[in-house]
Amino acid sequence: MNNQLLIKEKLQAKLEKIQTKDDGYPITDFKLDKTLVKEIEQLTTELESVNPNLNPLVNATYLLNGAWQLQYSTAREIRSLVSLPLGLKLGKVYQVIDVANKLFFNLAKVKHSLGLVSGYVKVTASFEPAKEVLEPLANKRLNVYFDKRCLSIEKIIGINTPQLNQFKVVPANNPTNRNATLDITYLDETLRVGRGGDGSLFILSKSNDLPDFTS
Repeated sequence: MNNQLLIKEKLQAKLEKIQTKDDGYPITDFKLDKTLVKEIEQLTTELESVNPNLNPLVNATYLLNGAWQLQYSTAREIRSLVSLPLGLKLGKVYQVIDVANKLFFNLAKVKHSLGLVSGYVKVTASFEPAKEVLEPLANKRLNVYFDKRCLSIEKIIGINTPQLNQFKVVPANNPTNRNATLDITYLDETLRVGRGGDGSLFILSKSNDLPDFTS
C-alpha cells in the first residue's frame, strides 16, 4: 500500500469513528477533544504533502466537477450551523461544483428533531482561478464570490410543501475588505481538502446521493 493511500485511509477511519450518528452532518472541531483535533490536522497535513494533483486548476478540473459531501470542517459558518435554534438539527452538507460555468452552491439539509419541519439552506456563488504572486499559472487557489442565500421548507409534518421552495432569498455575505478564497490542497477521485482564506479546513468526499437542487 502506498503512503498516500495509507494516510488517506487513516484520516477517513478517524473521521468515521467520530461520526457515530446516521444524520451524516459534518464533524467540526468545536466540541472535539483538542488532542483529536490535532490528530486530524496532522493527518490532513500529511495527506496534503502527498497530493497527487498539485495543480488541480490546470490539469485536474474534471475531478472537481460534481457533488461533494462535507465530512469535517473548522470553519466558523459550519460551526454555527451545528447549534441551530428551535429544535432544528443540521443534516448532510453538500457542495456542488460546475467547473464549466465557474459556479457552485453549498447546500445544508436541516430538519426538526421531532420531524415537524425539514428543509435546506442553499448559498450560491461563482468563482475564478486566482493567480498567486509567485506562480506563473493559477494552480490551486480560487477567488469566491457569494451571490444568494436561499431558505426552503420541503416538508411540514411529513407533507410536501413545494410552495415554500426558496420562500426566502437574500443576498449572501462576502468578507469585508478582502476576497474570499479557497485553496485546493488535496484532490483525488473521491476526496478533496480545502483551506479557506481565514485558515479554515474543509474535508469533503465525492457524493452520488444528492437529489437535483439545481433550480
